[in-house]
Amino acid sequence: MAVELPENVVVGKLDALASWCRKNSLWPMPFATACCGIELMATGASKHDIARFGAEVFRFSPRQCDLMIVAGRVVMKMLPVLQRIWQQMNEPKWCISMGACASTGGVFDTYSVVQGIDRFIPVDMYLPGCPPRPEQLIQGIIDLQDKIQREGTLGGAEFRTKARQEPKRALVELTGLPQIDSARNPVIWSSEVKSH
Repeated sequence: MAVELPENVVVGKLDALASWCRKNSLWPMPFATACCGIELMATGASKHDIARFGAEVFRFSPRQCDLMIVAGRVVMKMLPVLQRIWQQMNEPKWCISMGACASTGGVFDTYSVVQGIDRFIPVDMYLPGCPPRPEQLIQGIIDLQDKIQREGTLGGAEFRTKARQEPKRALVELTGLPQIDSARNPVIWSSEVKSH
């Protein structure tokens, strides 16, 4: 004998329900230091309207946030502040590295600029560009929401893994420079090429 459910009853997993609630109520903590910050502000404005994705509540209190968006370059003097804000955020929490400077240091290959924030805090999503457009940030948030829905559990077991706590690398560092083969492009090496 089959039991029929009324129309207003939905059956599902509690983990899936918790993940659905988390993904649709992201509260970003903006850490904007440069030109990427302007694009981050444009994403919250009326033209792009990040509120459609449940992430419009920009909070400047780490205890109320669960998504840190690092937009722009981070210098070594700011790094302790960034780490303190990250540690004050409650679990579950996620991080988006917005732009080339936050992800790899960008064009600022100097001793004072952090060459990728993933060496110090775990990053869930990387947004390339200098600066990335608001559409890229929205797509990054949509992709992060998909990740939260796929991996989330009610107890947050996915955040207690060792891999989550270790820094992640955005790019694989090259050990040596590629060699230029003059035989493949003799025009570059010929003395007949005149400089303008």
